[in-house]
Amino acid sequence: MAETFTPMRGPDYLKEGWQKIRQPGLRRFLVIPLILNLGVFAALISWGVRQFNILMARLMGSLPDWLGFVEWLLWPLFALVVLVVLFFGFSMVANLIASPFYGFLAEKIAEQERGIVSPPTRYRDILLVVPRSLGRELRKISYYLPRLAGLLILTLIPVLNLVASPLLLLFSVWMMAVQYIDYQADNDQVSFLDMLRWMRGRRALSLGFGLPVYVGMLIPLINLLVMPAAVAGSTLLWIRERRRALP
Repeated sequence: MAETFTPMRGPDYLKEGWQKIRQPGLRRFLVIPLILNLGVFAALISWGVRQFNILMARLMGSLPDWLGFVEWLLWPLFALVVLVVLFFGFSMVANLIASPFYGFLAEKIAEQERGIVSPPTRYRDILLVVPRSLGRELRKISYYLPRLAGLLILTLIPVLNLVASPLLLLFSVWMMAVQYIDYQADNDQVSFLDMLRWMRGRRALSLGFGLPVYVGMLIPLINLLVMPAAVAGSTLLWIRERRRALP
């Protein structure tokens, strides 16, 4: 049978990751992150709605009455900006909080894939890796934010925004792959830069995985389930594609 076209293997890994996380032995790594992320999601939505109402009230209050129709033009634009901020804000905060749990989830998936049997994980073990997990998440954020800020600025410049907008979408998809592949790369003690080099050598595969994750993350509440599925799927991708490259 012919080998699957490289980009198409990405969605397959996400689908298999969803199947993996429903196994009984892995569910406990999902419950606490799910509860925490629900709290983050609710808080960000509440904050976003308040800020949106304040912003619109200030803006419309500064315009003369005869320009009242502008509200109908600006409402979709500002709503889109708020949604983008909430999306990126939720992704960063949720992954930062859940990173120790997701790191252990990736490790358990890797042990199953490699046929390794290890002692049961205790919650104390998770607490011990919190500093390392947070450090790795902050490393990803330091890679992510400057590039995101640069692309967002370019989208505000006429003509350049015609190129910047597709690049922003492409970069967002790329970051979904970076975010989740990194969990097992970190477990395998591969540096962040080495992991990026490995992904650049498999750019089509990485983007093929990141695209369905990105789409799933845009759907409220569904995104809470996409995150652990992406952790599991990216772990399988990391292990199998590295194994595939061996002579």
